[in-house]
Amino acid sequence: MILAVVGFFVLALCLALVIAVARDPGPRPDEVALAYELAWDRLDFESLWTLSGPELHDGLDRDGFVSAKRAAYAARPELGRLARDVSVDDVATGIVNAAVRTSVVLRDGGSVHNQVQLAKRGGKWIVVGYQLEPDAPTTTV
Repeated sequence: MILAVVGFFVLALCLALVIAVARDPGPRPDEVALAYELAWDRLDFESLWTLSGPELHDGLDRDGFVSAKRAAYAARPELGRLARDVSVDDVATGIVNAAVRTSVVLRDGGSVHNQVQLAKRGGKWIVVGYQLEPDAPTTTV
């Protein structure tokens, strides 16, 4: 009798765990965009591959993408770790698309803003577009 009760509770706990994992929505678009920005700053090409869709893979498989990026940046290590702070300025989320505006404060005191476009595929958000925003024009009154 005790064995049957323990077995029932173990089965119920396993079922609850499966349901909890299945219902987890995963990271939000702003979290994915921040992770993408930080991966670029750290020149972490494996993470870039994972966080992005085929649109940003340059037509390469994972190994080819990582190798090509490493080769391209090997002679320019100073292009990594430029950010002092990365934050989200704005998020617009739809059912299957999202746009995130990020702000990157650079170690040299400058800053840049980027538009990160995301799509929800296979139940998770991935980066499908990324572009630097042009500097805002200055006006004098």
